Amino acid sequence: MHRQTDSLKKVCIDFGADFVGVADLSLLVGEVGAQREVANKFPFALSIAIKLDDGIVNEIENCPTKDYADHYRDVNRRLDEVAKKCEEYIVSLGYKALAIPASKVVDEKNLLGTLSHKAVARLAGLGWQGKSLLIINPYVGPRFRLVTILTDMKLVADKPIKNRCGACHLCSKHCPANAIKNVKTETYYSTRDEAISLSKCYQKLLEFKSRDGIDATVCGVCVKVCPFGRRKKS
Repeated sequence: MHRQTDSLKKVCIDFGADFVGVADLSLLVGEVGAQREVANKFPFALSIAIKLDDGIVNEIENCPTKDYADHYRDVNRRLDEVAKKCEEYIVSLGYKALAIPASKVVDEKNLLGTLSHKAVARLAGLGWQGKSLLIINPYVGPRFRLVTILTDMKLVADKPIKNRCGACHLCSKHCPANAIKNVKTETYYSTRDEAISLSKCYQKLLEFKSRDGIDATVCGVCVKVCPFGRRKKS
């Protein structure tokens, strides 16, 4: 199964992903956004990421720019295209697969999708859950977007990685909504309210969405200020 897993990851990269992990969905039960019936039907998931452009992210000050909103939509579109190709490839091998769109929101007020891309990504070892609830990758920080493919293809799951936020509180300090509570976790938060005030976050996103050229529930400030994304590559 190791060879099959490595081969599938390479296919995803060839289709346009920047990095990929595999999650054991049986471990999702009990996590925020988890659905037991999904895990029963699809034992594994591919967590696929495309990195955000550093130049565009670095332009963000205390609110999203038009370039960031446009880039956000474009990366979501590219992720959905990659996921569709991967889904079709897995099905061509005789397995079931279901792509969960990157941009699909079933509950905008509570910022919920069909399945939590971030919960899957954490289990797939792409990063740890930061104080902002974003997944923090040790190399690019939270500067990436995610899409998920569910499958019954037998794969070797990756392992979650250790939380390295420590005493850092930059996302909390710079949050324009004052929504991030600077609460630490070793693994993941039992509820999202433990880490952030969803109502404050949502209201600020609506404010940003109404600005000229934005038209999306995006912010990006916590993405920009995370030190793991800002570190210079050697």
